[in-house]
Amino acid sequence: MTTDGILARLNKASAAEDFFSLLGVEYDAKIVDVARLHILRRMGQYLAGEELTGASDPEIAARCKATLERAYADFVTSTPIEQRVFKVLKDAAAPQANKHPALVQLDLLE
Repeated sequence: MTTDGILARLNKASAAEDFFSLLGVEYDAKIVDVARLHILRRMGQYLAGEELTGASDPEIAARCKATLERAYADFVTSTPIEQRVFKVLKDAAAPQANKHPALVQLDLLE
């Protein structure tokens, strides 16, 4: 795996498959077809927790590879709906406020 300017190369990637190829991560196309954006979003979440400042390019490439493998593994055993990476899915699972006000007996009103 060539690691010269890996972050620049990843930044230019236009498809999930490009990320897998650049980082040398094997994948099942069926899983990527269903969860491509979810996998990349999760990878970004994991990378946000990494401190890459001052790291060498090979080290950055290795850490990016590890985060992609970890993100991909999340969706091998689970679905995008279960993982709820995107806000719209999180909101769909959030408890809904009671849309119906409490009933008030008319004879209690003055």
